[in-house]
Amino acid sequence: MLTAFLSRLQQYKSGADTFNPWADYDPLYDCTAAAPGIRLAYLKEYLSLRIEKARYMLVAEAVGYQGAKFSGVPLTSERILLGYQSNIACGAILPQVKFTRTSRAAAAPFDAVRKRGFAEPTATIVWQLIQELELPPGEVIFWNIFPFHPFDQHKGRLSNRTPREGELRAGQELLNQLKSLCPENIMCIALGRKAGTTLGLSYPQVRHPANGGARLFREQLSKLVRETDRQIS
Repeated sequence: MLTAFLSRLQQYKSGADTFNPWADYDPLYDCTAAAPGIRLAYLKEYLSLRIEKARYMLVAEAVGYQGAKFSGVPLTSERILLGYQSNIACGAILPQVKFTRTSRAAAAPFDAVRKRGFAEPTATIVWQLIQELELPPGEVIFWNIFPFHPFDQHKGRLSNRTPREGELRAGQELLNQLKSLCPENIMCIALGRKAGTTLGLSYPQVRHPANGGARLFREQLSKLVRETDRQIS
């Protein structure tokens, strides 16, 4: 059940350099102590709309500070859900929710973030392609092998680091539990090399959009979706 899965997410104990968006309060950057519960409600709504009908699950590496650390939704930024990216139909992502940010505007590092919330380049590229492929948002789940935010202690909480092997193994158990809630024929796609290596060769892999990979990502994911659609039809 989804409730049990969300409970397991909440029970994950963060280390000194990890952050659980659905259980942890960040006194430096969260705008309210209620932020974890707000983010959990967004994630619950996001998954509730998708787990029974999703055809694809796009699995990245870990939560980033510009994405689900504050939005509560994997591979999705506050700025998208607040409607400040006009090329992305935010209403289709959480149609029953009036989204509010959980990041503290006064603590934001840049003026654009203070005014419009955090934006994540990867999230923008991925959501744009989902729309261009005309995939109903309810048919796609975004997730991360390590579904929490790993950060560099020396750089602070507004940073990202690569998950450790043990973290990836722990996250893979949660991924398997999430998959068990979804349709049996859901296609899980690894986003990037690290995700692909962890998940194994049985999962198709596409290039991560970061570091100049946007074009290849778009080509590879588009091809996978077209081929799958042909097989179904």
